[in-house]
Amino acid sequence: MDFEPWWLISLPVLFGLGWVAARVDIRQMLSETRSLPDSYFKGLNFILNEEPDRAIDAFVEVAKLDPETTELHFALGSLFRRRGEMERAIRVHQSLLARADLPQAEREHAQHELAQDFLKAGMLDRAEQAFLQVQNTARYSVPAVRALIRIYESEHDWPKAIEAVKRLRALVDEPVPQLVHYQCEQAQTALASRPPAIDAAIAALDAADNAANALAEKHFSQASQARIAMLRAAVARASGQPAQERAWLEAVLVQAPEYAGLVANDLLNVCRATGQAAQALALLKAHYMRHPTLDMFNVVFRELRFQEGYVPAWAFAREALRAHPSLLGLDRLLEAELASDDTPKTGAAIAPDADLSLLRSLIHKHTQRLDRYACSHCGFEARHYYWQCPGCNAWETYPPRRLEEIR
Repeated sequence: MDFEPWWLISLPVLFGLGWVAARVDIRQMLSETRSLPDSYFKGLNFILNEEPDRAIDAFVEVAKLDPETTELHFALGSLFRRRGEMERAIRVHQSLLARADLPQAEREHAQHELAQDFLKAGMLDRAEQAFLQVQNTARYSVPAVRALIRIYESEHDWPKAIEAVKRLRALVDEPVPQLVHYQCEQAQTALASRPPAIDAAIAALDAADNAANALAEKHFSQASQARIAMLRAAVARASGQPAQERAWLEAVLVQAPEYAGLVANDLLNVCRATGQAAQALALLKAHYMRHPTLDMFNVVFRELRFQEGYVPAWAFAREALRAHPSLLGLDRLLEAELASDDTPKTGAAIAPDADLSLLRSLIHKHTQRLDRYACSHCGFEARHYYWQCPGCNAWETYPPRRLEEIR
């Protein structure tokens, strides 16, 4: 390899250029560092010493001294919101929006942050208006529409919730299973009016069916099927069509067998009105053998007690409780026995020498906390069944079984 003399000249030149560039970078860094307020370094020191409250105060001082630090404003606003200091978070983001020179992208960011502040603070009207202002932006349209759906759910404004879901579907291709329940809520509201708005209820249920059919199989649940059928039965009842009502109630037993306990009483009532109570009892008893639940047990036992007397009813109860032991089930049948005029209160053929009232009072004390439905998401307990949890607002999180059965 030949040695080129110009290498001796180029090497010192390159070294000198590198030295000059390094000096320039260092000077620029030192200049920028000197321009930062002392409060900034105090804040960093407080963070390192795990003193978050004093760090926040220091950074707030920086923001006051240098209003151009928008990123610091956003960081402070988010931190205040996470800490639950909603007034301070709102004030930070409103101060950003008040700046006339704020770029459009950062203005949209501040508007979205402010909307989240209002939502967490429970100021739903102001949160709705704030999210509406960014729902057509490129960056925040999807999260804004999702937030609007949550707001309309919490306000039970089902027409607006349905429209918001339609906007979301236009933005992203994803299933929205709760749309079925929004339509069902509308149908339920129509049926609750006086007089019942039958046509409106039918239209809402038709829309619920369409929403359910549009879902993929993995997103369409037994709960949705059960609720639509139950509301169809309610429409038939309000319209004076007992045959249709019975058909829809029996459809629940077939399509969503776990939810049969929720319709068992209604099915017995409509069949009793048409003189077919015995057939209904046989159907429910056979269903209990395949899908045993406490709610179904209570209905079958009481109806057996009413139609055939306490001996066949207790024979059924003994077999059922032997197969599926349950203090709550025993408490329910003792309650039914004590309420019956023809039952010997000392037990007689049922439990010789037993004081049923004493036995029931002892058992009832321990079963009160088990006689509830519970949300599988947040654990919220309720004596009545809910399609939407009152605690966390999640849909279809209540199993149609009592606490004793799922523990």
